[in-house]
Amino acid sequence: MSEALTLLDNAAAVRMALSPIRRRLLALLREPGSATSLAAAMDMPRQKIGYHLRALEAAGLVTEVETRKRRGFTERLLAASSDAYVIDPDVLSGPSSQAARTQDRYAADHLVRTAAETVRDVGRMRQAAEAEGRRLLTFTLDAEIAFAAPCDIERFAERLAGALSELTAEFNTEGGRPYRLIAAAHPAAGARRPKPLPQ
Repeated sequence: MSEALTLLDNAAAVRMALSPIRRRLLALLREPGSATSLAAAMDMPRQKIGYHLRALEAAGLVTEVETRKRRGFTERLLAASSDAYVIDPDVLSGPSSQAARTQDRYAADHLVRTAAETVRDVGRMRQAAEAEGRRLLTFTLDAEIAFAAPCDIERFAERLAGALSELTAEFNTEGGRPYRLIAAAHPAAGARRPKPLPQ
């Protein structure tokens, strides 16, 4: 694979990737395959598979990795251009308005919009950096905290905001490269409330 993850910021490419048949083809093409091998794996006519492969290739989602002679014809081996694809949120919803940016910082909608902007911006910068042969310097902090009560979340956020303010004042440099730091919290996926202890 040429990349571990690719941002899809073109509506036509997104449409190509979202078809159920093409999604399955992209999954199978994590390993190189030919129209013949894919037709057998999906129990579909080779011509139909070939049609979908040509569309995926035109959209840049599939690339040729090898050609070989087999029984008097040339067989092309193709592979997905990436391990995974992320859809640019702007393709589906359009850019967020300034009003959305000013929502209460605890609102779930604001968190989702901010995360979507991060996917879009980092995805684009990562692709640009790779095209120029340079690194995109990022860092991620990830932790899981079990809060005893809802009020603890607000207290934690206030203390975190204070610490962030101090660090920003220490490291913020005029003329330096701006970075966007996002601190967000949400309930852990699949988390359940602890059962009360027996009396």
